[in-house]
Amino acid sequence: MNLTDIFSILPLAALLVWALLMLLAGLFIPKKAALLNPILAIVGLVGTGVLLVWHGGESMQGFGGMVQQDGFSVFLDSLFLLSGLLAVMMAPAYLKRIGIDQYEYYSLLLLSLSGMLLMASAANLIIVFLALELLSIPLYVLAGIARPRVESEEAALKYFLLGSFASGFVLFGIAFLFGGTASTGFSEMATAIQSGAANLTFVTAGAALLLIGLGFKIAAVPFHAWAPDVYQGAPSSVTAFMAVGAKAAGFAALLRLYLMVFPTLSPSLAGIFAAIAALTMIVGNLLALVQTNLKRLLAYVGIASAGYILMAFAPFGNPLVAADSLASALFYLLAFTLTSFGAWSVLLTMEHADSTGISLESLAGLGKRTPILAAAMTVFMLSFTGIPLTLGFWGKFYLFRTAIEGGYVWLAVLGLLTSLLAAYVAFRVIQQMYFRGGDPELHGSYWTNFVAIFCALCVVGLSFMPAQLFELVSKALLGGV
Repeated sequence: MNLTDIFSILPLAALLVWALLMLLAGLFIPKKAALLNPILAIVGLVGTGVLLVWHGGESMQGFGGMVQQDGFSVFLDSLFLLSGLLAVMMAPAYLKRIGIDQYEYYSLLLLSLSGMLLMASAANLIIVFLALELLSIPLYVLAGIARPRVESEEAALKYFLLGSFASGFVLFGIAFLFGGTASTGFSEMATAIQSGAANLTFVTAGAALLLIGLGFKIAAVPFHAWAPDVYQGAPSSVTAFMAVGAKAAGFAALLRLYLMVFPTLSPSLAGIFAAIAALTMIVGNLLALVQTNLKRLLAYVGIASAGYILMAFAPFGNPLVAADSLASALFYLLAFTLTSFGAWSVLLTMEHADSTGISLESLAGLGKRTPILAAAMTVFMLSFTGIPLTLGFWGKFYLFRTAIEGGYVWLAVLGLLTSLLAAYVAFRVIQQMYFRGGDPELHGSYWTNFVAIFCALCVVGLSFMPAQLFELVSKALLGGV
């Protein structure tokens, strides 16, 4: 290891060191100054962002090609840091309200975020596995940080057991891919597959096993069953971060592997991706229809969103749409991040100290009680649906266009039909807010309200410049800066 290696992961290394220093510093910060913990976390995230801007101007490799800094990793790193910043802003008032304002919370969140940054830069399967564990283990702890609440402990246990099981599939997949290509490096694997030197049986089996393991992280059907229970039981501020960060990190690995390394496996895997995308869209939207708990409702909405992103993987072997497949997936990830964090910020404002106040009926009267928050929630639900004048509309537009151009017209039609189900879910929420009488008890804070308003403005404002935004996202292709 030399200075070049360290420089290749400079933002990640800085964030990791800062998280560990915060963990030590928390021992000496008195309870009266507990607000210093989220402030330190924000300072660390902003500092990492500054390093990323300064560091991300050129492509580079480190550790013998095991990590790679390029436009793809810079875009995802920026998305992860934005997620971390929003998650930290949402947390203090909520944690204090439910009595779990512990300094370890912010260190664990930054440690998980470090794993996500490492995942975005991974150019070797060993790094993928290390990043997966680094982002997952802190999330297992965070899911159960509300102990001795039974639902929090149960969520942590379910997430840990099923996450460990999924990690086993990832390890088996890595073993098969190493057996089939004699390497775990992405570029070496791609060369072996394209030259015909690889054992395609082993490679296909390994790719399928990796899909199972990473499918758990993105909560794709049929690997989704953990998500509603864990989302409901974990503290809502943790769930908001988990719903976006862990999902985006899983897609970071999938995008690297399947759209950039395995395009020649398209005949073997394209049908599988199409089937999983279809099932995920159908199951996510159908089960969202019958939910009365807002946390479970947002869980199924997130599952459905994973299905829409997976549409980009079906035509990934078609060179005519390969670049658009990647760009459309990244575009929708951005839209989903802003929309999801905004919706969770409204939910955090409504949740009481005893974890009540988050049923669908609790929204009754919100439009009269707090018009700004109700309008923001309306924007988020319309964006999840894909209604015009929201970023979610353009995200689905680009995904559907990619599917049609890649020869999967039926998948685009199915996506449109399932969006009608999503519209019904959205209008159930809107009906409760504006057409049902009630006086909901709110626990908003300045920063939670700021997150909701900021995300709503971004979701609407960015929808007026989709072409420019898509062009910017397109530059995040492998090797682009």
